[in-house]
Amino acid sequence: MEHNQILCGDATIILSQYAAECVDLVITDPPYLCRYKDRDGRTLANDDNPDAVLAVFEEAYRVLKPDSYCISFYGWNAIAAFSQAWAKAGFTTVGHIVWPKRYASRSGHTQYRHESAFVLTKGWPPKPEQPISDVQEWAYSGNKYHPTEKAVSVIAPLVRGFSKRGDLVLDPFSGSGSTAVAAALNGRDYLGIELEERYCNLARARLKGVSRYQEQRKAA
Repeated sequence: MEHNQILCGDATIILSQYAAECVDLVITDPPYLCRYKDRDGRTLANDDNPDAVLAVFEEAYRVLKPDSYCISFYGWNAIAAFSQAWAKAGFTTVGHIVWPKRYASRSGHTQYRHESAFVLTKGWPPKPEQPISDVQEWAYSGNKYHPTEKAVSVIAPLVRGFSKRGDLVLDPFSGSGSTAVAAALNGRDYLGIELEERYCNLARARLKGVSRYQEQRKAA
């Protein structure tokens, strides 16, 4: 597996071509299966296709090393489907993380004021010496690059908390590359997979910026 790549295509197909047990950590923010559309009319590929989204987790489990973590955001409206897919793949749920928001992103029967992710494992990794809090600080990305973009500062504590320097971090729903950027900035390798070419190109551009920044720091 080549490290530090953003690959464009179907993650299930791409991951099936890789050897088992070659990834140290999975952090991903899949479509929530809620047919999301933002105020600018942007939508997400496969957000109305549970089979295409949930099938990725079986391949993610296969390529993940034993006794390692997968952190997955999810849509609360489809939690039953996500939970079944994680269990079918072989994952064990060991934790849950919440990011409270100071604003309501949407309103329905309630105001939507948080994001959340499950902490899943393949096997039984040793517990971190300093576990991160299951309530984390939220930062609004502005969704500049992607309609559901997570800020790098939201992802970075997950990278630091569940991997070590030099590890390979996989995001099979890469979007505009926030997970890859967080990994690169924290001394980890990354592999991002994204279905839509426009977001692949955005992610690659962001990562070139990270590389330039790191080279400037070394030269200083």
